[in-house]
Amino acid sequence: MQIYWTKINKIIEETPEVKTYLLDVPEDFTWEEGSHTHLGLEGFNAGDKPNRSLVRHMSISTLPSEGAIGITTRFKEQCSVFKTILRNLEVGNKVAIFKTHSNVPLKRKDKNVYLLSSGVGLATFRPLVLEYFKRTDNVNQIYSLNIDSTKDFLFTNIFTSAPDKNFTAQFVDNRKDYYEKVKNFAEDKEGFFYVVGSDEFLVQNIQVLCEQGIKPEQIMLDKHEKELPKFFSVDLSI
Repeated sequence: MQIYWTKINKIIEETPEVKTYLLDVPEDFTWEEGSHTHLGLEGFNAGDKPNRSLVRHMSISTLPSEGAIGITTRFKEQCSVFKTILRNLEVGNKVAIFKTHSNVPLKRKDKNVYLLSSGVGLATFRPLVLEYFKRTDNVNQIYSLNIDSTKDFLFTNIFTSAPDKNFTAQFVDNRKDYYEKVKNFAEDKEGFFYVVGSDEFLVQNIQVLCEQGIKPEQIMLDKHEKELPKFFSVDLSI
């Protein structure tokens, strides 16, 4: 396993609770849209075993063409050890990245694509949308729907409806409106539905989509293949 140590180049305050850390791109480090990586803080591999409290699985919110590795995350008042340390890091500090992989690249199968996210989960979809804007072929349309109760919606400069590009972006701040729109989307029995958020959010969306006749193979989660069965084995008759 290769570990890349790299520096924080810039810190962007997206909202009062959300920051994006732009990291220098190490030589020969590559990734594609929809990628995640493991972010390790200094000391995570100092002992005989990795200190898991200093490592997190994070989405990369940028494309390689942007010249930086973006990590976007939310900080709450009560933070984990990892988030507390990360919040206090500054430009020039070093972090580690390793085990980078994409579970959710953009499917180009001449279908509609629906991007369903909660809060900062939208960061996973930012590079998919940018990649789509660069090359729209073999995707009919993209619809993005994000729910964020804080109303501090992210990346609104990118997630703005663009009819000329067959792209629609919507933000809502409550579950009722959100799930009504998801049910409307699910009238498209051929589309691909990407879902990013907490595990509870994933299960709820899968239940709603499957109840509307969407098949599991049409639902894309940012999870390792071996983790998928636990999300799709929920008893939908409840």
